[in-house]
Amino acid sequence: MRRRFTVLMSVLMVVGLAVPSAFADIVIGHPATLSGSQAKAGEQAVGGVKAAIDWVNNTRGGVMVGGKKMMLDYKVYDCESKKESVTSLLERLVTTDKVNFLFAPYSSGLTLAGATVAEKYGVVYMDHGGASDNIFKQGFEYAVQTIGPGSKYHAGTLEMVKKIDPSAKKVALAYEDSEFARSVMDGAEIRAKELGFDVVFKRTYPAKVTDLTPLLSDLKASGAEIVIGGGHFQDGQLMNKQMADLDINPKLLSLIAAATLPAFGEALGELAEGVMGPSHWEYGVTFSAEGAKKLGKTWIGPSQDEYVALFKKAVEKDMLPDYHAAEASAAVLALVLAVEKADSLDNDAVRKALGDLTFMSFYGGWDVDDTGLQVGHSMVDVQWQGGKRMIIWPEAAQTGAPAYPKRKF
Repeated sequence: MRRRFTVLMSVLMVVGLAVPSAFADIVIGHPATLSGSQAKAGEQAVGGVKAAIDWVNNTRGGVMVGGKKMMLDYKVYDCESKKESVTSLLERLVTTDKVNFLFAPYSSGLTLAGATVAEKYGVVYMDHGGASDNIFKQGFEYAVQTIGPGSKYHAGTLEMVKKIDPSAKKVALAYEDSEFARSVMDGAEIRAKELGFDVVFKRTYPAKVTDLTPLLSDLKASGAEIVIGGGHFQDGQLMNKQMADLDINPKLLSLIAAATLPAFGEALGELAEGVMGPSHWEYGVTFSAEGAKKLGKTWIGPSQDEYVALFKKAVEKDMLPDYHAAEASAAVLALVLAVEKADSLDNDAVRKALGDLTFMSFYGGWDVDDTGLQVGHSMVDVQWQGGKRMIIWPEAAQTGAPAYPKRKF
């Protein structure tokens, strides 16, 4: 059986051992966050890339270039969620491994750190997990986003509150001081004011924070009815737990990145009940080939259920994919369509094709503006109910009604 994937992981730094398959024609290089602070999302992302490559090679039959089908291969290293590892591994992937295209690591800060290397070598850099709008204000020519921009994360959440509870006025913003979370906070503040909310609390906290008690005590004193914030998995868990400890019970609590991970519910149990999070994809969304046809859009990829099976096969465990996996898979599908549109592996031609591309997959819509910023994908809001994540907004995508106000801790 031909080997499709080359997965390399190291505990300390880099252990580059494998050579791309002799049968592979197109190699994707990826410094993934397989350990460190972003390991949970990194596991999902790598599973998503592998699942999509499996579908492209074994169901679709490869990528058509120059009149022949070419296969995808995947070379992945563990960047340990460290910026210095990201840049050195990207250099290695381009100069030593000679990969054709690059995938960014998960998180905005790491994506931004690696973008300069992609620019240096003129290699397409597929951003699947860097949501900060700031990445696409730097003039990068080869970065292309699949995850939606951070400024939009909490817009839908606020719009939901405005519709179902017009009496709610006081909003608190409490986000991690990171590239991504600052982008979300700025967008949320703008949207909150546009909708007529009063922002009664606004503060950031350091990355890797271990105690949010002082911040949360001040937040409690603000009398906020709506609390939105977070940053990543660890601090999201901490905020949730310490809000319970301090008996802070807003009508709504929504935490970015953390609350949408299966591990969040597993770690917090009952404390996760009623907590929300914005998501780029959830099991239960209704995107389909038939729906794409009605909209006149190109469709590519597996159905939702086919995708879940491919993901479980890729990670070799009974784990559902979340949006971190789905957006990484969609980035693979975008690259495939762009290579075929360009009919070439030339990075400049493929980058131009990505700019002209629009399509739909199980992940939803995909389209980018002139800077590479994703503008064609819409988010949903999920809420933990009965130990499961339910899609509660927008109404057209609901798998459950909002539990609002949130039950007390």
